[in-house]
Amino acid sequence: MIDPVTPSILMSVQSGIEVFAVIAFALSGLAAGLRVGMDFVGICFVAGVSAFGGGTLRDVLLDRRPFFWVEQDHLLWLVIILCLLASIFVRRSHAELTEKWIQIPDAIGLGLFAALGTQIALIEGASIIVAVLMGVISSTLGGVLRDILCNVVPKAFSDHQPYIALAVLGSILLVGLDRLDVTPWISLVMAVVITTVTRLIVLALNVSIPAWRA
Repeated sequence: MIDPVTPSILMSVQSGIEVFAVIAFALSGLAAGLRVGMDFVGICFVAGVSAFGGGTLRDVLLDRRPFFWVEQDHLLWLVIILCLLASIFVRRSHAELTEKWIQIPDAIGLGLFAALGTQIALIEGASIIVAVLMGVISSTLGGVLRDILCNVVPKAFSDHQPYIALAVLGSILLVGLDRLDVTPWISLVMAVVITTVTRLIVLALNVSIPAWRA
């Protein structure tokens, strides 16, 4: 018998994860825009694209309407408030610091959106491979678009550290836990934590993937 409380817990956990994921990627976009010297409008735009880009394409491909940030417009206000606070308290002189710390919110966003995107796809009835792909798109496209807007080769493709590979593994982990009938919200949290911690370990130890040999 399914615990009637479980769906409400899952919805609460999903909502919380979505908020933290948006904050994490918005912060990475703020840092990236600041680093390249964008004005306030540019920084806000990059922050928004970073926060909503991956989830929006996920919703398009899964034919989910309205988009998650339209249905939950408090997420838009959250990004706007972050940008306003950044304009008050953060200066160009902090760019060096933001460069060092940009990878931390990015790693957190990776773990959060990989698990959430995969679970949403499974709930929508997607196949395993499509669910994994939705997790990868949700968690990586925002960062890719962020780097493109900042006129740099996306780090997801160029820094030789496991990034998309970890999104794939995190998404597969979520699917595996789902197939083992682990309580949905528990599997979601486990996938988030394991993916995020693994990415942070990769950054700390400077683990790299060999470059393509010429």
